[in-house]
Amino acid sequence: MHIVSAVAALALALPTAAGPPGPEPRQVPPGTTARPILSAGEAAAFVPENHLGFSGTYTDPVADPWRPPPIRTPHRPDLVVGPHGFADVQDAVDAAYRDGGTARRWIAVRPGTYTGTVFIPAGTPPLTVYGTGRARDVRLEFTIDATVTPAQWAALVNPDGRYAEGDPAWPMYQSCATKTSATAGLCATVVWAQSTDLQLKNLTITNTLLDTVDRGTHQALALRTDADRTQLEGLRLISRQDTLLANADDTRIARVSVRDTYVEGDTDFVFGRAAAVFTGCTFRLVSSRKSSGGVIFAPSTHPGYPYGFLVTRSRIVADEGYVAAPTGRLGRAWDQGASATGYLPGITPNGQLVIRDSHLGAGFDILAPWAPAATTARPFSAPIEPGRSLSDVHHNRLWEYANHGPSAG
Repeated sequence: MHIVSAVAALALALPTAAGPPGPEPRQVPPGTTARPILSAGEAAAFVPENHLGFSGTYTDPVADPWRPPPIRTPHRPDLVVGPHGFADVQDAVDAAYRDGGTARRWIAVRPGTYTGTVFIPAGTPPLTVYGTGRARDVRLEFTIDATVTPAQWAALVNPDGRYAEGDPAWPMYQSCATKTSATAGLCATVVWAQSTDLQLKNLTITNTLLDTVDRGTHQALALRTDADRTQLEGLRLISRQDTLLANADDTRIARVSVRDTYVEGDTDFVFGRAAAVFTGCTFRLVSSRKSSGGVIFAPSTHPGYPYGFLVTRSRIVADEGYVAAPTGRLGRAWDQGASATGYLPGITPNGQLVIRDSHLGAGFDILAPWAPAATTARPFSAPIEPGRSLSDVHHNRLWEYANHGPSAG
């Protein structure tokens, strides 16, 4: 049985939950080849229970339901960052790693600004890192641009021996410091997590490169997650290009649940290969660095796997610059790794995304909300014929259902 059919069959056995109705949608299936709309029957497959319902490999997924409850915080944390505690978050993460065990550890971060990177290595016990004040008052910040060389990256990230041989995060640091590529690439992130069952809550994470550079390509990640069962709640993630990377390797499924989180940027600022569900989030496209053609989502889903990004009951908005000249795009596929070959159907990642039951504010291109693919510039195309396949590798997999608001069409 084909992998898509196999996963679909498994998905039928998973329970699903219907949410309360939203405003009356104006979107009519099947839409157009430039703006495809799902029918109710087609949309029924794209629910959190399915996107988060499988683990294992893309070629042999197994049913593994994961519906994380809201993140709870204890009256008394295990570790504290701030006055009378650790000086920075990295020190607390290192301490939790060294404590070992399999029980969850809680790190409370008191209000303040903490400058520097935070690397959370694989093998860290289940960890909850949370701010004790308002999210905007607990700030993790650093300025780093992916255009720097690996040597420059190492000097920026580790000027005072923050990472040293024998430290838990040393292998992560070394993997970037010793790269042979011309630039630091996706190592240019403020917080980088490789640990399973990580929870982050009530924090602002900002790559403060922001508008200090031109409108060209300047990847500047705020948060990168690489592992399965990552839970993000009540965060503020701020940068310009590539703010949030929900990452996974090219063989194994990694799941990410994002709730009640604000994400800001101007280019591909929610991207990656993970199976991720965004619920009750706000995505804001800004024009302060780049005044036209901004893009929000850029999934790079495995071509044989049916579940990439799901955005539900969220708000997608733009600032005044885009409202005045509506050229914003909801997203594009990221044809990851295909710069030399071009898009190869069934081999190159084919980003999968459904935006449903969400508010689309003004500022976006109503007739063509999906841009050509990143890396290859593959033109957007979608099937609209009866009985269409939603996993046709010869077309894009970027869809909408029951959205509302000025840019809903």
